[in-house]
Amino acid sequence: MQTTWKGTISFGLVSIPVHLYSATKEHDVPLHQVHTRDGGRVRMKRYCEREEKEVPYTEIAKGYESPDGRTVTLTDEDLADLPLPSKKIIDVLAFVDEGEIDPLMFSKAYYVGVADKAAAKPYALLRDALVESGQIAVTKIALRTRESPAVLRVHDGTLVLQTCIWPDEVRPAAGIAPEEDVAVRPQELRMARSLMATLSEDFDLDQLHDDYQQALQQVIEARLQGVEVPHEEEAGAAPDNVIDLMEALRTSLRQAKDAHPGRTRAEEAGEAGEAEDAEEADEKPAPRKRAAAKKTTAARKTTRSAAKKTTTRKSATPRKAS
Repeated sequence: MQTTWKGTISFGLVSIPVHLYSATKEHDVPLHQVHTRDGGRVRMKRYCEREEKEVPYTEIAKGYESPDGRTVTLTDEDLADLPLPSKKIIDVLAFVDEGEIDPLMFSKAYYVGVADKAAAKPYALLRDALVESGQIAVTKIALRTRESPAVLRVHDGTLVLQTCIWPDEVRPAAGIAPEEDVAVRPQELRMARSLMATLSEDFDLDQLHDDYQQALQQVIEARLQGVEVPHEEEAGAAPDNVIDLMEALRTSLRQAKDAHPGRTRAEEAGEAGEAEDAEEADEKPAPRKRAAAKKTTAARKTTRSAAKKTTTRKSATPRKAS
């Protein structure tokens, strides 16, 4: 596995020489641009506007244009010599619970490996401390031309460095969710929870696969063989809105149960019964409940009164002399 970065984890006064390796690999089908008329490859050329000619890659550098139109050229040496402590050191700043970092901030993941045998002991110490505490380490690191916050966590007994975006790079979500007050009935929530439990039964994340890449590969193979390209069957029109939410939940639950035949009839009946009971309870008018409560209270008062009379009679009865 190719090394992506070399440096040191600084854990207080403990230093751990490490290497980073890309932890993920995307499996996109490689596509490139071609001319539609003849299939000729279309390539991008590096063209200098001032000299009006193509220039070699070795003569290209990064530049910045100021608001007043001036251009500053930055060479690879300029970028390599930036005075950044995080350029070669992963400095552990704090330890926090994983739930304190919003997953929206997570970016690319890297496996962390030891650079030499002497780093094995402090590496294991940091790894085991993270596992025992259930926490992750907050750090900073400079990769290529960007400094990023990052976290150190443990995956399958290996330290993983996960780069993050800066907190101010997360856009606010204001105005996206419905702003009006929406009342959710208890039976709707219970039915939704039942649907969630059914869909989650025997779920295995490792069984997921990329349908898009598979379909794209089928189209490519058909083109290569000169046969008809497979097309997706037309799907029915989706409803504009859900008129009866409970009916939609019931139908979804039935379909999910058909797809998960392992659920017992008792579980299905219990879930359906609970949902129906909740729906019936919600649909009953409140005055009837109050009337029933009044009758129950009156009956309790009558019982207490009768009990008091019985006690009084017993007290009034003279005891026989022994």
